[in-house]
Amino acid sequence: MTIRALLASVAISGLLAFAPPALAETDPLAATGVWSIPERSQARTPPMGWNSWNAFRTEVDEAKVLGAARIMVDSGLSALGYTYVNIDDGWWLRRRQADGRLEIRTGIFPSAQVDGQDSSFRAYTDTLHAMGLKAGIYTDIGRNACSQAYDLHSPNLPEGTRAEREIGLSGHVDQDIGLYFGEWGFDYIKVDACGINVYGPDNPLTRDHDYTAVPPLIDQAAINRTDVPAVRALYGEVAEALARHNPDGDYILAICNWGSADVRSWGKDIGHMWRTSGDITPTWTRMLHNFDSASTRALYAKPGAWNDPDILFIGHGEFDQDHLTEARSHFSLWAMINAPLLISYDLRQAPQSLMDIWGNADIVRLNQDAGGHQGVIAYASDDVQIIVKTLANGKKAVALFNRGLGETQVTLTAAQLKFADGAPVQLRNLWDQTNATFTDATSFTLAPRQTLVFEAAGERQLADGVYLSEIPGDVNVAVDGVVAPEPDPVVHRMRNAWGETRGSGERPTYTGWGGAQADATPYDQALRVGGQGFDTGIGVLTNSRLEI
Repeated sequence: MTIRALLASVAISGLLAFAPPALAETDPLAATGVWSIPERSQARTPPMGWNSWNAFRTEVDEAKVLGAARIMVDSGLSALGYTYVNIDDGWWLRRRQADGRLEIRTGIFPSAQVDGQDSSFRAYTDTLHAMGLKAGIYTDIGRNACSQAYDLHSPNLPEGTRAEREIGLSGHVDQDIGLYFGEWGFDYIKVDACGINVYGPDNPLTRDHDYTAVPPLIDQAAINRTDVPAVRALYGEVAEALARHNPDGDYILAICNWGSADVRSWGKDIGHMWRTSGDITPTWTRMLHNFDSASTRALYAKPGAWNDPDILFIGHGEFDQDHLTEARSHFSLWAMINAPLLISYDLRQAPQSLMDIWGNADIVRLNQDAGGHQGVIAYASDDVQIIVKTLANGKKAVALFNRGLGETQVTLTAAQLKFADGAPVQLRNLWDQTNATFTDATSFTLAPRQTLVFEAAGERQLADGVYLSEIPGDVNVAVDGVVAPEPDPVVHRMRNAWGETRGSGERPTYTGWGGAQADATPYDQALRVGGQGFDTGIGVLTNSRLEI
């Protein structure tokens, strides 16, 4: 038995043997002998599908959505796992005051018009289900949605009195979830958080557009001014309603509070996926920003619970058909960190070059690997990163990522893959299908913004087991020792995503600094004990508890 295995055996068996039941109930550091994250039947691999937002924003309609769904089926994307077809903001008309029921904007979803009856999405979801797909819908945790603050030009905003325009979940959680899943037949829900963030009494928007003033629970600029327990409790109420109305467990809860309220620490306990950052935009530096917000969180993601750096922006801006290197990098990175893969493009107009990216079965396979292990950063810098992901078949996936604007040389070592020195390592390039073999180390020249992705096979360093940092999906950080959540300073600081450079600059405020890390300390330093360095290990703070 190795020292690692021996220590793990002693530590785990000792904790289970000597922690009295009463102590386990009161002491968060006491061993419980159980895996505390809910064992969910859905999202055992990251959800895949299509979302309307980046393609159409609020100007979505039934023809556009079903057109995308048909392409997904006919092109073979659905056979690869692209299953969910998700309507984002823009579908609702009003909340009827007589009984609180939501009404659908039937002008853009004509199948929802039912003569002599309430509007219903049932015909629409039945159509998707008949195609072998699943249906997703959008709402907000508060009274009002994001479009009512940020898309005021939209023709598809909720209409009517102040109360009729309050189409969010606040005060209607059980009613709305029952409607969406029980009556209308949806399978997935994205729950935004603008309703508890932007409609404060001091915001002129609230007065000018006659919204109910709601003191913000989230302050995106200051974690210490965010009511973390209250935000968690609101999403917990939604999770409970979903469980009541879906006894078979066939649903997805996507938490969309943009990395705020320390969701990094509790998202896995409440939802199937949680946003780790603000919205993505079709720019390289914003993609870096969103990627960084999730890439160091491998120990917080696992089957049934995934970090979500936002939907894909492939097909737009710096990821369009004229920027295929950037588009492939975007897709490769999301696949390597087990991000949900949600296309957001008008698929009716998609060129084959983009379809080939979304349809790369080998890259999709890495994302959907049954092991559920998010890739771990094996080499970290602001210029180049090497990300290694353990696969269920015992092989490794490795991405070599050039973040910069210049050509660069990247050396890959067997040690970074946790393979033995002196033994051959076989590489298969998953973009061009070429093969190579090396011993100890090999080098590659990467073009600006290029990402190379390989499947690697070789003799393991640890012949009779795996290091815990190789299998983050099998490690639950039940308690991570963070006393006061702090913003993560290693997230890329891009210019304002919406084009202006007012103020003193963009400062990411996503908490997670000090959280548990694979192969690094909680504060992004090399692992060292008593002056001795270690390439492999779990970095945790005092007063942490891991479940394995």
